[in-house]
Amino acid sequence: MEYRKTDIEGVYIIVPRVFCDARGYFVETWKEAEFQEHVGPVHFIQDNESQSSRGVLRGLHYQKGEWSQAKLVRVIKGVVLDVAVDIRRSSPTFGRHVMVELSGENKHQLFIPRGFAHGFMVLSDEAVFTYKVDNVYAPQAEAGIRWDDPQLGIAWPKSISEVQTSEKDLRLPLFKDAWLF
Repeated sequence: MEYRKTDIEGVYIIVPRVFCDARGYFVETWKEAEFQEHVGPVHFIQDNESQSSRGVLRGLHYQKGEWSQAKLVRVIKGVVLDVAVDIRRSSPTFGRHVMVELSGENKHQLFIPRGFAHGFMVLSDEAVFTYKVDNVYAPQAEAGIRWDDPQLGIAWPKSISEVQTSEKDLRLPLFKDAWLF
């Protein structure tokens, strides 16, 4: 696998080697020793998966304090625009974001360390999104930031005429009012 550093320290785009032939393909998506050599020690404890349709936007979510989660995200089917926002006050890239297209075709993954808000928008008719986390889900630690906060400057695609998001996500605070690390 190739580990590409992004403009934000600790966030990596991971490009696996894909072996294709007449039968289909084979790809290694996780190799602990190799991951730790390039990224560092992270102990993933759970895998999650979601299915969404075109225009669905999930995020920007994170968990606070001791419940914070690092994530390794990828798309099995379809295409999403994935975003990680640095919410670490002590970081030189505080408030900046990384945006990457993840798809079942390109098989790229994004590693998002603790201290980031995360979200994605579905660009295809359907997307199956999967991710590893290094901490359990804790409802009391849920937090988030409005996906369309102008202060963040996230260039979500204009090609999606109607964004579909949850009522809960519509009530998230703006960046300036959010709980931050």
